[in-house]
Amino acid sequence: MSSILLLQSAGLSADYSQQLQQQFGLQLTTEPDGWYLSMQQGALVLLNSRLPKQGAVLVDFSSGASSYRRQHGGGKSEAIAKAVGLHKKRDLQVLDATAGLGRDAFVLASLGATVTLVERNPAVAALLADGLRRAVADPMLSSVAGRMQLCHCPAIQALKNSAAVDVVFLDPMFPAREKSAQVKKEMRAFHDVVGSDHDADNLLAPAWQLAEKRVVVKRPGYADYLAGQQPTMSISGKNNRFDVYVKAAI
Repeated sequence: MSSILLLQSAGLSADYSQQLQQQFGLQLTTEPDGWYLSMQQGALVLLNSRLPKQGAVLVDFSSGASSYRRQHGGGKSEAIAKAVGLHKKRDLQVLDATAGLGRDAFVLASLGATVTLVERNPAVAALLADGLRRAVADPMLSSVAGRMQLCHCPAIQALKNSAAVDVVFLDPMFPAREKSAQVKKEMRAFHDVVGSDHDADNLLAPAWQLAEKRVVVKRPGYADYLAGQQPTMSISGKNNRFDVYVKAAI
């Protein structure tokens, strides 16, 4: 997908349109063909003009899975919290180098971590920025959103140029086996718009250099270790495995 189209509509203000175009290199259109971004009910969404049943993909930290995990999740007993080390220390600095729709970053921030979300794809980064914009304005979410910062750049660039952090979190794209309608809808959009993370194995070494405490790699349970490197330990979640490469104690 060479350029990301942004639908010019009554729901999109001129100022916000200009901001999105400048920040993420989006191009305005009045007749989208294929994947495009649009404002719907105050939120930026990803749609496909050729797939009307596809539905909208958006970042919404106030409802759905994100809200449920914030209110009713396992907290510090969750596998991701143990993998990152948040069950030992609350205010960790985490760089999420492959942020996607930001769900894991939101969980980490809700548990007290300060998280830098790195996303290289302009459409996904725009969705993330819009989700954070709405979360900051929500009194229930503003404190969590305040611990989340977006960086729109390639993961390898962020890993090589960022200041040191406690933990680097990696969740490279991997073909999903889950069959739920929601997962299939989002995974189709991601594979079409984002493509595969062919360079994922190249992220482990710079992640190790940057992290002061540990690198955590989220993988499907059936997947091989990233870059063929055996971790210090693995922690199994409900649908995934967290491979932990320990550098220093937390």
